[in-house]
Amino acid sequence: MADLEQARAAKARLRSELVGHHGICGIGLVRVRQGYAVRVSLASADDDDLPTDVDGVPVRVAVVGAITPQQ
Repeated sequence: MADLEQARAAKARLRSELVGHHGICGIGLVRVRQGYAVRVSLASADDDDLPTDVDGVPVRVAVVGAITPQQ
């Protein structure tokens, strides 16, 4: 599994690769078993062209729906 530094580097690389990609609500890190993964939050399940891993770090996808500001 990936350690925190590997996951941070993978997150930065994936973020730069996904610039302008519609439907992404956020990119972060999550703990998985003995390490970390990159989590991509999507507005809808229509986006399925994301990689399964980046530089050996797993990518987890979560459909969270549209994110709107609270008033």
